[in-house]
Amino acid sequence: MLQTNIMLKLVTLLHLTVCKLLQLLTVLTELVCCHPVSQLECKIQESVAMKEELQKQYASLGESLKKVEAEQMECLRSYGDEKEARIAAESSRNELSEELNRVKLEQKRLNDQIKMLQDTNKRLQEYNTSLQQYNCNLQADATKNAETIDKLQKEKNTMVETMNGLKDHSNSVKLQLEMAKSSQSEALKQKNNLLSEVEALRGELHQVRDDRDHKSAEINSLLSDLGVYKELTGKSSSELENVMIRCDALEETCSNQTEKIKTLQIQLASANEKLKRSNLTTMETMSEYESQKRMLEDLQLRLTEAEQKIVDGEKLRKKLHNTILELKGNIRVFCRVRPLLSNESGAVSYPNNGENIGRGVELMHNTQSYSFAFDKVFDHSASQEDVFTEISQLVQSALDGYKVCIFAYGQTGSGKTHTMMGNPEFNDQKGLIPRSLEQIFQTSQCLMSQGWKYKMQASMLEIYNETIRDLLATSRTSIQDGAASKYNIKHDANGNTQVSDLTIVDVRSINEVSSLLKRAAQSRSVGKTQMNEESSRSHCVFTLRIFGVNEGTDQQVQGVLNLIDLAGSERLNKSGATGDRLKETQAINKSLSCLSDVIFSIAKKEEHIPFRNSKLTYLLQPCLGGDSKTLMFVNLSPEVSSTSESICSLRFAARVNSCEIGVPRRQTQMRSLSQG
Repeated sequence: MLQTNIMLKLVTLLHLTVCKLLQLLTVLTELVCCHPVSQLECKIQESVAMKEELQKQYASLGESLKKVEAEQMECLRSYGDEKEARIAAESSRNELSEELNRVKLEQKRLNDQIKMLQDTNKRLQEYNTSLQQYNCNLQADATKNAETIDKLQKEKNTMVETMNGLKDHSNSVKLQLEMAKSSQSEALKQKNNLLSEVEALRGELHQVRDDRDHKSAEINSLLSDLGVYKELTGKSSSELENVMIRCDALEETCSNQTEKIKTLQIQLASANEKLKRSNLTTMETMSEYESQKRMLEDLQLRLTEAEQKIVDGEKLRKKLHNTILELKGNIRVFCRVRPLLSNESGAVSYPNNGENIGRGVELMHNTQSYSFAFDKVFDHSASQEDVFTEISQLVQSALDGYKVCIFAYGQTGSGKTHTMMGNPEFNDQKGLIPRSLEQIFQTSQCLMSQGWKYKMQASMLEIYNETIRDLLATSRTSIQDGAASKYNIKHDANGNTQVSDLTIVDVRSINEVSSLLKRAAQSRSVGKTQMNEESSRSHCVFTLRIFGVNEGTDQQVQGVLNLIDLAGSERLNKSGATGDRLKETQAINKSLSCLSDVIFSIAKKEEHIPFRNSKLTYLLQPCLGGDSKTLMFVNLSPEVSSTSESICSLRFAARVNSCEIGVPRRQTQMRSLSQG
């Protein structure tokens, strides 16, 4: 097209040149006819110059024309090629048309499938809505039952407090009664003493009266004798005065005896009054004691009824609790972000609005944002108690007879061991393992009042370089003697896992378990890398088996609690591992890669799940592919340098969260009569 335009321009220019030449000839002709010779010569010279110029232009135009002709030939050849290409394109277009028709048919078929899927999706949404409604109803019932249980518990506590107060009051009444009885016996004793004393005083009074009468008779006799003596002998007045003095002394003695008798009579009346009051107090105390006894029996009856209601409420709570956990999903995933250190810069943020508040986490990497959502996200400010509160109901399921598995996953230095173990020496820094065991023992003690008795067995092992080590073995040599493959993993028909020759210890208190954890922590394999001063170089598995019997209902339960601290994933170029550390890192990453393969196979619902590819996945088979209640903690390091590894961990956790495994089964049975 460009060459054609150039040709047209050249032809136009030639035409204009010819026109100018004709105009020049016309002018020359006019000049010859109209002007003199000198002027003609000038004009001729100008014409010659113009002619030369026109010839030069003509020559250049000729060269341009040749170039254009050559280009035109080239265009013709190109046109031939284009024609061939067009023919090929037309054939290709025909083929594409046929392919388009096939694609349209396929599109129509896919549209039909999409409509079917949309209908299925609509039905699934309706089913999901009904499930959500059912879940809401269950949660409402659970809340109502929880309120009822709390109310009953408060009433029980109030009754217990009242009963304790009545017991204290009864004890005080008993003490008062005993004091009253002792005071009564003392009063009786005092009364008897007073009566004997009164009798003695009466005898003495009688004696005094006899003495007085005798003295009066003597006085009368003396007076008569005095008169006789006065008359007969006429003794002196001094003798008479002596006799009068003796008479006055006797009268004074008689008066004193009379006063003493009156005093004793007053004391006797007072003792009788005290005895009456003591008898009255004793009767009132006995009456009050009988009343308190009847009230105590009534409270004990009400307490028995309340305890029965609590037992029924506890059964309903277990049922609702397990139903809610099943609706939430069998494999749940929590995310925990450790705090930033002083020399680190963060790359993690959390959504502050929308439905993902408390469930979402966001990362920035190479100017790109990555968002993830899980069942729960704990930021850097979350305490150990906050984390445990969220999983405490899951731990309770182990006492109810379920298999429960909680494990921590993440890169080296992301806080897995702090989450799982923490520092048991300080209450606020205890991790999930010591807190879970404390709850297990405290709850089992509380359930004793409902007739439950529990037996518990603990074991602890580590998987180091694809070798199982017994962390509760009695000597360090026995712990490290795992290369002989003496520890074999076996799964029975009920999905229970057994490790041959593994040390299993009966535990009866939290103190015994704490000492076992301390002993195991000293035996665990740790090492120093560039990413962590004390990095766990093995996968640590703590198992608590729970056997419960209710003597009232003859019901038996068997629960298992697995608490697992996985070794951290790490990049060799960041950890700087060499020698033994390099071998450990390769073994850790291989086992975690096998765990990832198992999770992906479960998510895709493949027929074959490669559990046997590593000791770790084979040990976790009942937790990942069976009927266990499983929870995974994905731990994150928030610093910028760990962002790529954090994204890998979060992607793996998201895949775990999408897995569907079997429905958890409670291991329970009725005790036979021979066992009873």
